[in-house]
Amino acid sequence: MAGILYLIPAPLDENLAQIEHIPEATLQIARTLTHFVVEHAKTARAYLKKVETALPLQQLSLQTLNKHTQDNELAALLQPLLDGTNVGLLSEAGCPAVADPGAQLVALAHRHNIKVVPLVGPSSILLAVMGSGLNGQRFSFQGYLPANNDDRTKTLKQLEIYSRQNKETILFIETPYRNQAMLDSLLSSLNPATRLCIAVDLTCPEEQIRTLTVGEWKKQSAPAFHKRPALFLFLAN
Repeated sequence: MAGILYLIPAPLDENLAQIEHIPEATLQIARTLTHFVVEHAKTARAYLKKVETALPLQQLSLQTLNKHTQDNELAALLQPLLDGTNVGLLSEAGCPAVADPGAQLVALAHRHNIKVVPLVGPSSILLAVMGSGLNGQRFSFQGYLPANNDDRTKTLKQLEIYSRQNKETILFIETPYRNQAMLDSLLSSLNPATRLCIAVDLTCPEEQIRTLTVGEWKKQSAPAFHKRPALFLFLAN
């Protein structure tokens, strides 16, 4: 029989200090595994050390799957599962396969009729929607928007029209060092009545999440969120 692919969430903070946000049931399964597919071995080892796996870290098998992994390398990642070994898929932060290259392995597992089990843990996307007060019945995650200022402005205006027509919450992320540039684009591109939420350092002691209209944000001091993980959400009226 084939093994099971377990999708194991990780804490959202970069220091992996908030392991208490990982349910004990998830940790119990992670402790039993000997094979993992990870985005970066160094941070995965740091996380697994906190998990306190049954075997020493040196005896665990860690294979890498990231944005540089080629399609022809996926078969080797799948092989332990085909051989009957359970495997844990880890992301750098939050839930594997959501805005994460691990989705490639999950898709391949389904094609080979391998059981996939997503485990409970923090998702910054869902936490941001929950805390925003925006429409949680209809929302879409857009990943990263264009880095070029003109292209980003054009995209924001198009998304705002879509949000207004469909009453849909739009959310996306940005490379942390470009947070302020993104906020500047939002405030200059969106209608003053559009509600905008900024969610920073979710689940961390420094967590900030606030929703105001664009017009109200223009009168406020922006959060000090340079190089801090953030999500942006808006809903046009």
